Amino acid sequence: MESSGSVDAARKITDLDKNCDLIAVADYLVIENLLIPDHTDWQYGFASNEMVIAYSDGSKNAAKITADNWYQLIQEEGVFIGRSDPNADPCGYRTIFMFKLAEKFYHMPGLAEKLTGLDNSVIRPKEVDLLSLLHSGNIDYLFIYKSVAIQHQLRFVELPDELNLSDPKLEEWYGQVSVKVRGKKPGDLTEIKGSSILYSFSIPENAENPEGALEFIRFVTDPEKGGKIFQKNGMKTIQFLDPRYQELAPDFTP
Repeated sequence: MESSGSVDAARKITDLDKNCDLIAVADYLVIENLLIPDHTDWQYGFASNEMVIAYSDGSKNAAKITADNWYQLIQEEGVFIGRSDPNADPCGYRTIFMFKLAEKFYHMPGLAEKLTGLDNSVIRPKEVDLLSLLHSGNIDYLFIYKSVAIQHQLRFVELPDELNLSDPKLEEWYGQVSVKVRGKKPGDLTEIKGSSILYSFSIPENAENPEGALEFIRFVTDPEKGGKIFQKNGMKTIQFLDPRYQELAPDFTP
């Protein structure tokens, strides 16, 4: 098993031609844009999440930060924030989605550019790479998934649904914003539109043990097995198979 940002995981298949029995990503658009149709012809959505701002007791302004003033406090001198690389990790471009949606939600033109360009930003390949920096006090705030904040027993600010990317009913609102990231080939750019958070998986065509991958999928999608694990760790379980893939996906039933 290998851990990496979702975009990097897909590129291990597309660019490095690595064999992979099962790929699970934090954004279904990674498989949609990078792996379909050349490396797989289906994907299955299995969980959702939401974006929060995590912090510690030692974070500057920890006693003051709220869902109404976070964008002001993180701009203050001496405050350091962490976010993941949008070219490597969905959490990274989702953070930028948040900034752009905040600009619209709070009616503050130019806010997204200010937040994206802050000199106090620490960027790493994936969001979990920043946890140690938060614990050590090298950063004050971290844009991260709610499930990760819960699993690591962090304090966090919950944001309005208009910003946290958790509500499928707000797809049209989220879709107003987009981010350009590295595409399938060096030098290419792919535009990703804002959308609600949906984790998905697929079995690539170069899988060496597709039956073992299928058994794992059955465990993950079983409400009494994998489902309980996800819920315990702050995630919502979903079972979503796009109608386009219904004839192409394998049978997940036990």
